[in-house]
Amino acid sequence: MHASTASAILSAVQNTLSAKGLSSVTVVGHSLGAALALLDGVFFSLQLPKNVTVKVTSYGMPRVGNQAFANFVDSQLSGRVTHVNNQEDPVPVVPGEFLGFHHPSGEIHILDSGAWDACPGAFLPPGFSCGSLDRTLSDVAPNCLGQDNPSDSCIVGDVKNIFEGDLDNHDGPYAGITMGC
Repeated sequence: MHASTASAILSAVQNTLSAKGLSSVTVVGHSLGAALALLDGVFFSLQLPKNVTVKVTSYGMPRVGNQAFANFVDSQLSGRVTHVNNQEDPVPVVPGEFLGFHHPSGEIHILDSGAWDACPGAFLPPGFSCGSLDRTLSDVAPNCLGQDNPSDSCIVGDVKNIFEGDLDNHDGPYAGITMGC
């Protein structure tokens, strides 16, 4: 959300919540849109009334901020951020940790086998299926705990640098859906 449009977007969200009698907002994005979705989610969590639940679901999200930002996201949106990474997608490992960038918690990593590995507390809509679409999130092994988990079951352990990545994995598929233009 650009600074010049933030108030207009916030106003539209507030009006929609009020007009429809809603109490939750889910912001979704892929790639750069995923990074913007995370920033929007933080903005909305600070600007909307506390009774409004804000959730972020992103796909192929690059790192957005430093360790302090990742900690802030975790404190503001605890258990309400899910960033889904597909196989050896190199985008989620940039910018590098060596530059001070870190992901917040909430990773779900789609392994080469098609299985989904998730952090407990990561948000997915109720009934969303994982992997081969015959399992739910509660069935998924919790191997990607915390921020930038180095386990081989998580993106940071699976893709140690951009040269080990495969950009073809960036567009998915994510549960059978391929992103792209």
